Amino acid sequence: MRRLGDGLHLIRCSVKGLIPVKVSEMFSEKKARKWMWVGLAVFVALQIYFVQEMLAALVLFTGVFAIFAIVALVIYLVDRAGQWSIGWAGERVRPAMQLARRGLTLAEDLSKKPFRRPRSETAQ
Repeated sequence: MRRLGDGLHLIRCSVKGLIPVKVSEMFSEKKARKWMWVGLAVFVALQIYFVQEMLAALVLFTGVFAIFAIVALVIYLVDRAGQWSIGWAGERVRPAMQLARRGLTLAEDLSKKPFRRPRSETAQ
C-alpha cells in the first residue's frame, strides 16, 4: 500500500491492478494493527477455561446481587409507604379521638351521678 497524499492510498487488486482509495486519517495503519492485536489477545483470553469460569461466576453473582437489591428496594418502599400511611391516618384520626375522649369523659361523669333522687325510698 503506497500513500499518494490527501488521504489517498494505492491498493493492489489482483483483477484491476493498483486502485486509488481514500483512507480516513482517523484509522491509520498503526492504530489498526494495535487494535487487531488487542482483539486477538481478547479472543485468546476468552478461550482460556479459567477466564470463562470467572466470567460465568461474575454473571451469576451479578444476577443474584440484582435480585437481592430488588428485594431490598421493595422492602424499603413498603416500609416508606407504611410510615406515610400511618402519618396520614394519624392526622385524620385525631378529631375522632378527641370526640371519643370527650364521650368517655361524659360517660364517666354520668356514671358518678346517682340514678335516683336523693331521699327517695330504696326499691326492693
